[in-house]
Amino acid sequence: MPSSTRPAYALAGLMAAAGVTHFVAPRPYDTIIPERLPGRPRTWTYASGAAELACAAAIMVPRTRRAGALATAALLVGVFPANVQMAYDWRRRPLPQRAVAYGRLPLQAPLVAWALKVARVSGR
Repeated sequence: MPSSTRPAYALAGLMAAAGVTHFVAPRPYDTIIPERLPGRPRTWTYASGAAELACAAAIMVPRTRRAGALATAALLVGVFPANVQMAYDWRRRPLPQRAVAYGRLPLQAPLVAWALKVARVSGR
């Protein structure tokens, strides 16, 4: 595997793993869906999991890698409100759980940057 494709494959792996967890263990995701969204939380959980799997698949294919990486960046920005909801909801939980919830917030920025870099490199 060329070193130039490793970041893309790693990002695809991360997105695929995250997508699978939405179907294997959906309940934790259901609890962080903001209440103001219409419909059932489980529907949003499955939809976001499917979107993550679609992004992963697109990143794996060189011809669709750029579009997949851009979609990944957009998805990561789009799910940020759920991470904010989780941090708010978990503000009174034990410290390890709060650390997870709060740690997700600044983690989004480097993940978005990673996706944008994969898109930029793939556009060459």
